[in-house]
Amino acid sequence: MNVYDTANKLALELRESKEYREYKLAKQKIMENNDFKSKIEEFEKGRYDVQVLALRGNQEDNEKIARLQELYSELVQIPEIKNYFDLEVKFNILVADVNKIIGEAIKDIL
Repeated sequence: MNVYDTANKLALELRESKEYREYKLAKQKIMENNDFKSKIEEFEKGRYDVQVLALRGNQEDNEKIARLQELYSELVQIPEIKNYFDLEVKFNILVADVNKIIGEAIKDIL
């Protein structure tokens, strides 16, 4: 089996994983609810803005961070959104673990 076949098999297994399927279903349900969708989009925009500031090495914008934390606290009070966030974390951990395994296998040449 060549590397590309293995990568394609891994991609298929990721899509068939419990973490992927549950996260995808939760995301679909969130996106069907316009109120939830707009709240998640607002949160994602805020999270992106804070990450960009951090990557650029700019001084932290405490107001943006506080607003993001406040919004997150509000969102996790909604069971469907909390579930969505929890499943997002589980899926991201799975992907990070796979990336770590691959990285470990090739670290001697990086």
